[in-house]
Amino acid sequence: MSGVVTDSELLIRPAEPGDTEVLHRFIVELTEAEQFPGEVTAQPADVADALFGDRPVAEAVVASVDGEPVGFALYYATYSTVVGRPGIHLDDLYVRPEHRGGGVGQALLTHLARLAVERGCGRLEWWVLRTNDPALRFYRKLRARTVDELNVLRLDGEQLHALAAGSSVPDPAGGRS
Repeated sequence: MSGVVTDSELLIRPAEPGDTEVLHRFIVELTEAEQFPGEVTAQPADVADALFGDRPVAEAVVASVDGEPVGFALYYATYSTVVGRPGIHLDDLYVRPEHRGGGVGQALLTHLARLAVERGCGRLEWWVLRTNDPALRFYRKLRARTVDELNVLRLDGEQLHALAAGSSVPDPAGGRS
């Protein structure tokens, strides 16, 4: 079903433990659709632990149309020392292809924006692959701005473990740092 979703058909609700499998499936579909570099190593149990475990580190909402899950948003709290207020980082937003263009994605973002305002947040932010032109067009229509003054940096794998162990980290140029 495509087209505009009316309020009576669309439901956005907090994710529940029974949603873990569908959330994991959506995560896999999202990475495939984005042609994300690398494979999904997270398993449904990892998603369940992150959202519903002893120490939840994220939250999610599920968008359903006529009772069928069609999308989700997964997010977590941040804090800005510059703004002096908390924020929300949207980690993933996904709407199944057959439901795009009907307002589900905007409804998910509107839900998160309201949540950010209710929680006193100064920001709602997210990352987008530079190659994801449809998402970039969608976000620009909402007047989201690109933050050009920052670079996203990451330590993972061998580099993360080497630094954690206090070892020198191999320099890709051949030296040691």
